[in-house]
Order: sequence, then structure tokens, then C-alpha cells
Amino acid sequence: MTAAARGSGWARSARSAVVVALGLTLAGCTGTTPLPEPTTASATPTPSTAIPAQEPEAIFTFGAAADPTGLDPALVVDTESYRITRQILEGLVSVDPLTSEPVPLLASSWEERDEGRAYAFTLREDVEFHDGEPFNAEAVCANFDRWYSLPPAARTVEGIIAFGSVFNAYSDAPELSIYSSCQPLGEFEVLIQLSSRLTGFIPTLAMPSFAMSSPRALEEFAADNLSEERNDTELSQYALNPVGTGPFTFESWAPGEVRLSSFDDYWGERGEIGTVVFVTLPLPDERLEALNTGQIDGYDFVTVDNAGELVREGQQLLQRDPYSILYLGMNQDFPGVDSLLFRQAIAHAIDKQAVIDGLFLNGTAPADQFVPPKLAVTNEEITTYDYDVELARSLLEESGYDGEPLPFHYPTDVSRPYLPAPEGVFAVLQTQLEEAGFTIEPVPTAWADGYLEALQNDDDRAFHLLGWSGTYQDPDNFVGQLFGATTTEFAFNDNQLFSKMNRARTLPNGEDRTAAYQDISDQLARRLPAVPLAFPISALAVSERVAAYPVSPLMNEVFNLIDLTDVDLEPASDD
Repeated sequence: MTAAARGSGWARSARSAVVVALGLTLAGCTGTTPLPEPTTASATPTPSTAIPAQEPEAIFTFGAAADPTGLDPALVVDTESYRITRQILEGLVSVDPLTSEPVPLLASSWEERDEGRAYAFTLREDVEFHDGEPFNAEAVCANFDRWYSLPPAARTVEGIIAFGSVFNAYSDAPELSIYSSCQPLGEFEVLIQLSSRLTGFIPTLAMPSFAMSSPRALEEFAADNLSEERNDTELSQYALNPVGTGPFTFESWAPGEVRLSSFDDYWGERGEIGTVVFVTLPLPDERLEALNTGQIDGYDFVTVDNAGELVREGQQLLQRDPYSILYLGMNQDFPGVDSLLFRQAIAHAIDKQAVIDGLFLNGTAPADQFVPPKLAVTNEEITTYDYDVELARSLLEESGYDGEPLPFHYPTDVSRPYLPAPEGVFAVLQTQLEEAGFTIEPVPTAWADGYLEALQNDDDRAFHLLGWSGTYQDPDNFVGQLFGATTTEFAFNDNQLFSKMNRARTLPNGEDRTAAYQDISDQLARRLPAVPLAFPISALAVSERVAAYPVSPLMNEVFNLIDLTDVDLEPASDD
């Protein structure tokens, strides 16, 4: 890949990436035997001895932890959907694989104007969509205007859809929206105007949610009309037929399998892989067996239980720097949960290290705030809740709790970057909370049966287990995305704090912005809409066919950048 193709900083970073091997002793456990050192693939593509064919021919099969919820990135929020759409669609901006800083992608450059209230983008001139539509300024504005005008009926998870979370509001509330307009300045130059400064605007555009779709396909497949259903999720025809500019085109989506093909006219480096197959294997042991038997070439969310066997089998393990948060959510619309004393009792009842031990990979750290350390706005003096069962019981009694069962929702048959073993984490939390006097009513729900949708639309729960994986480099990606407005998930309402978050977004990078986010973190700790539990380490496993894989803390991992070995190894089965 040339510097011009992805930005010179991107290319240099990829070539100089440092390989990081997993420390695979069980986190926090004592008396265990250290596992053998893992073998590792290069964490990002580097020059290899393999010489790619003129025409990509290799088949690469990836074991996904769940089916995608949809393939329209503007309307989904889950990792497995984004993993697929990142291969098909691209945005104006990408991220450096080492620093996660924004770098050019479909935009070759940009310029800030009007003190951060406008940005002019110069676009690549050698790009077309998979359906032959030209990528130009008109196409960019068609996408921005579509996001801005998204009808309420299409906002099925409105509180966390990217456009609403980042820009505050849509065209039906223009006085509240940070987005103002998109204007072509020429065929390959476009001006985005904002109603106020948004410091994280450029990093935000690296989110998979802001990838560019073909305007013709959006219209042809009625992108805003949720007329279809897949896995109990309402979708548009476009969500079943995505069309972008990426290195791979969409071929098919059958139950448990998504297929992509290398795009003949891709503007960048096509790489070695001609066909990508995502097969759904919800259970970690299924994915482990499939890798060891050659049915797949890689999978994500390696668990502690599987890590040792993977190393012994000679598989390669790659870890990401922590950029996600696991939390216990609390629904303040459920009777009693609206009491701060009750929520403080929950916080004191949880031994976070005991939750981590044996269930998360080494390097996972307990969390007392929602913004990962990577963003350098950690509040070292934040309000904390030490593990104290007696204090928890006292606060619970003072809150007036009478022992009523408390429905606790948790996902099953899935692994997430922040939650590789949900059943195990729930079991530990249930034991701890019951010891402090809470009556827990377990509500297990298969992820594929609409777990995420239930949390956004169902009030019949006291607690739930969930997390958030960052998709761009800004504190607002965490606190703003989770708590920037009232949502059904938490039923948390604090207009003063919402105003502080809106102000923090507009502050230039520097001491004042850091202090603002530190204050926001402490306010969240005091109000307790949720209990932060851990900053998990996530890891993926790849077979010895893989010489290099583009590991990213933000999971910005596009498969045309995978290098395969020149060793004559059997590919994963295409059956």
C-alpha cells in the first residue's frame, strides 16, 4: 500500500508496529502454572516473504461470536456488524494503527474553518462505489443528509445510534443539533458546517457508523424503511444489501454465514484475499475447535479457558490495548433503583478484582470510571466505592429495600470484547450481591434473541450486564455515548451533567478539556447510573497461515491488510 493510498503516517505506522504477545497466566490467580509462551503473528501488516498474486484468490474464514444485527452501519451498534461493514464501506477518515489518531481515507485532506464550526474536505478522485456510482462531494452530502434526516421510525436504538449521540439531534430538532449542513464546493471538495465547535469531529468520522454508502443503493433499497426482519431485528432492504467503496463487496447473508468478495476496482491495495467468509460460532469452545481443526483461520474474544490450549496447539494470539469498559447497568425506572443509597449499596457490594480473576485475560484492570486510561483524562481523585459488604448491607437497609426480587439481565451464547464469558461474570456478581442482602432474579437472554434491543426498550429489569467498545479517540465516545442523554437503558436524567458534556465537546484539547472530563467522570461516580467494573484486555487467535493481521484497539481491522504466509498450508474449509 502506498502512502497516498492511506496517508503516509498510516503506512509508516503499519510497517513499524510492535508485536505484543499475550501474558497468559490467569489474571489475579495465584498458585497457577504459567502457560507456555505463545507464538505471535505480526500485529500489523509488514512486508512478508509472500508475494501476492495479481488477482486475490485466497479464502479467509473468520469465526464470529454472533450474527450481525444488520449491515447498515448507520443503524447498528454491535461489534460483529461493524466487523463486517468495515470490510465493505469506508469513511472519510481512518485511524493510525499504533496511535489511533485520525488519518486520511476517502478524504485525502481536511481543513478546519470558522474556529472549528466548519471543515472543508478534499476527496480522493479515484474512488467508485461497488455499484459503479461515483464517489464525490454529492455522495458525501447525500450520506450526511440521510443521517441528519433519519426518521424516528428508523431509530430503533435511538439513544446510542451514532449520529444522534455525536450530533445531539436530528432534523426534527434542528435547534439542538450540532450538525448544520453539507455543501459541495466542487466535484471533489465538500464543506461540513456545524452549529458549534465539536473538538472530536474529525476522530468521530473514523467510526464505522459514518462510512459512506452508495446514494443509489440507499434509495434503491429504501434504507430508512425497516420493512424486513432478521433474528427478531427490524431491518431495511439496504441493511441486507450494503454498497460501499471498501476492498470487499457484499455477496450473501445466510443464517450463520456472511460472504464477501474482493472488489475488482478497489482504489487501494486489494491484498491477497479474494473471499471472506464469516461463520457464526457463538460459544468460545466452538471457535477454539474450529480453529484447531482448520475450519476457520481466526476468531476473536479468546477466553482464559481457551488461551492455554491455543498456545499448546501452536496457534497465534494477538492482544489489543484495552479500549472498552464493562459495567453493571442499573435501571432507575425500576422500583427502588432510583434511590442513590440503593445504588451505593450495589457499588460497595462488588469486589471487582474477584470478578476479573480467572475470567479475563492478564492485564485486565478494575475500573472506577468509564473512560479508558488510553485517553489520558483519568481522574486520580474520583469518588470510589471500596468493597465493603457490611457497609453495603447498612446502605441497603437505609434505602428501604424490602427484599423484592430484582431482575438481573445478562447475555448468553455470545462473547464481546468487554465480556468474553458473560455467564461466569454474572455468577460472581450474583453471589456477591446476594451476600450483601439483594435478592437476585436471573434473566438470561441469548444475544441473538434481541438482548441488546431489550435493554434499550424494556423497563422490566433492575440490573443488566453490558459494556461499550470505543470506536474513535475521544472521551465523548464513552461518557457522551453512554450518558449524554436520557436513555431507556439507565433511565438516568441529569440535565446539568448533560450540559457539562455538551460543553466539554466544544473545548479545545488541553488542560481545560481534560479537567472538564475529569469532573464529568466524578459526577458520574457520584450519581451512579452504572457501576464500572473493568477495562478488559481482548485477544484474537489466528492460524499459522497468517503472517500479519492489522490489530487495532478500536477494532479497525480490514482484511485486505492481512498477509498470509508463503508456506503451502491448507486454507480453512469453504464448505
